[in-house]
Amino acid sequence: MTIDRRNFLAAGAAAGALSLTPRIAHADAMFAPTPGAWRTFEVTTRVDILMPEGATQVWVPLPAMNAPDWFQPKGSRWQTNGKAREAKSGGADLLHVEWTAAEQKPYVEIVSKMATRDRAVDLSKPAKVAPLSEAERKLYLASTDLVPLDGIVKHTADRAVGLAKTDIEKARAIYEWVVDNSYRRASTRGCGTGDVAAMLKSGDLGGKCADLNALFVALARAAGIPARDVYGLRIAPSRFGYKSLGANSEMVTKAQHCRAEVWLEGHGWVPMDPADVRKVILEEPPGKLAINDAKVAAARKALFGSWETNWLAYNSAHDVVLPGSKTGKVGFLMYPQGETKGAQLDPLDPDNFRYTIRTKETTSA
Repeated sequence: MTIDRRNFLAAGAAAGALSLTPRIAHADAMFAPTPGAWRTFEVTTRVDILMPEGATQVWVPLPAMNAPDWFQPKGSRWQTNGKAREAKSGGADLLHVEWTAAEQKPYVEIVSKMATRDRAVDLSKPAKVAPLSEAERKLYLASTDLVPLDGIVKHTADRAVGLAKTDIEKARAIYEWVVDNSYRRASTRGCGTGDVAAMLKSGDLGGKCADLNALFVALARAAGIPARDVYGLRIAPSRFGYKSLGANSEMVTKAQHCRAEVWLEGHGWVPMDPADVRKVILEEPPGKLAINDAKVAAARKALFGSWETNWLAYNSAHDVVLPGSKTGKVGFLMYPQGETKGAQLDPLDPDNFRYTIRTKETTSA
């Protein structure tokens, strides 16, 4: 029996789709995101369990980041032949779906709506922002399973910070240190594991966004600056013409991307993304750009304090306990997770898991 549950917020009907073609003024457009008009999107996630071996369950992240200045979730609806319920775990919103062993073709399809706009923080002009609560400060200065703050992490943070005194100066020093000392490794599966201690102990600072931005977050926390990873998905091309920094197809199954934020007094949460600087260096056509290339320099400048939000935000949760899981918690929730007969399905193998994610820009929220 198909279950159809809806929890859309009242936001008006979507009316058609817009082209995914990037809006670029000219080939040499610089990378300079600024807050402007809101864009609305509909993202469809479909999960099919091809070879269930007994009782089966999945956990699918829902885009639910509470960030009214730049990201507004508009709710999700779903269809499934299993038992589905929306849940929260460790700060992540997710859909938990269960099927009995009798179901031979388990599936769930989720349609989520959201509005996004670019963000940029003027760090030269402090503003009136609500203070970070003590509970939040404690949370975003804490160590996690993958982000310890003592030992080699603390030692590295001290070296990166150097003589910097203010939090802005320290954040800048750490950002530049990560850009200069890390690299994007094309062979890393998915977005990486985010195991900061292992990276530093090995001396190999290669990886992808969940590794490099986790490194930034770990060093910031170890330096006493509240910081967090933000896990999400690229959903549109870059309007600045950066092929490496956008989703260039409606199929975004493998377009997951983790970003970072730091809390700076007088500014609030400030966007950062040193990992995308390294992505531009490795992948922006024609590839393997020099660190002083104009496109790299523009991205490096912009990604300290701004994001192009052609991207949705799922959550900023670490050490996520999946309700009812037989295999325990995950370091972060950015991909669909699944189990059949108590055995974990590989979230980085969507062709065999199997799941697909599609994006569509719409004309109204």
